[in-house]
Amino acid sequence: MAAFSDILGNEQIIEHLQNAIRMDKVSHAYILNAPEASGKRMIAEAFAAALQCEAGGAEACGTCHSCKQAKSHNHPDIVYVTHEKPNTISVEDIRVQINQDIAVKPYSGPHKIYIVDEAEKMNVQAQNALLKTIEEPPAYGILLLLTTNADAFLPTILSRCIRLDLKPVANDKLRDFLMKKCGVVDYQADVCVAFSQGVVGKAINLASSAHFNEIRDAALQLLKRVKEIELSEMIGAVKHISEYKLEINDYFDIMMIWYRDVLLYKATADVNGLIFKDEVYEIKKQANTSSYHGIQLILEGLEKAKARLKANVNFDLVIELLLLTIKEN
Repeated sequence: MAAFSDILGNEQIIEHLQNAIRMDKVSHAYILNAPEASGKRMIAEAFAAALQCEAGGAEACGTCHSCKQAKSHNHPDIVYVTHEKPNTISVEDIRVQINQDIAVKPYSGPHKIYIVDEAEKMNVQAQNALLKTIEEPPAYGILLLLTTNADAFLPTILSRCIRLDLKPVANDKLRDFLMKKCGVVDYQADVCVAFSQGVVGKAINLASSAHFNEIRDAALQLLKRVKEIELSEMIGAVKHISEYKLEINDYFDIMMIWYRDVLLYKATADVNGLIFKDEVYEIKKQANTSSYHGIQLILEGLEKAKARLKANVNFDLVIELLLLTIKEN
């Protein structure tokens, strides 16, 4: 369990929730909407802990019995709704874990709080069942719906909940955080920030992932010599990339950031804005030998490759076409 003070970014949402506690105007239902690993669960848990805290403030004290229970996920009045089917939260899950349970008064705290992670997985029947509780909740009941896609909810659910859309964390804040908390060097922090697009959890995972560094190094090694690869060597290059088939989107993103760096240097001759600052010699070299039109075609080729793989086009064929596009431009 995190306290509000531990959370990076989304200051406005945190202030909104803390003000609701201070003014005793807490809603019965909230939607926290954000991409995966954005920190919505941390915010939900910090809110739940503060609401149940025996000190009665807008921030969990962290030391009372209630806070200790919340921290160990053993608080009897903070309920984590689970689902057995991987892609569906069923009507039965909602009826048993929320609708029937909420009729029982809180065991020890002033509230009974339900945290529903992956709430977009509720099917229509489950949402309709939840709607009854949202429309007529007991005074102590609070629902926190965490989702990557709030638009998947029925309009009737959306209209009865307070929707909070989490914002990406600013690049400079995230960069400083990674360097201080994760101990990464500046250029590595820049790469993680560029990849994560303001998603804190993703940035932390990348910063601490040896495998991500391996993918990065493999991609860069190929990018430095791709234009010199003979057509007869193409099969070997495709085979090299297929080793990272499961992480192909990360591999493509590395390539995309590389060519954006090449484009940026070609346009400005400024190394300060580069993500791959440690590869400045190679970036300068490619910028000098590439045309604006050629770089643009490569970036478009990467987008097409992503779309083709999503459409289940043959992997080797997609990679071969992409490498030819890079080689020719």
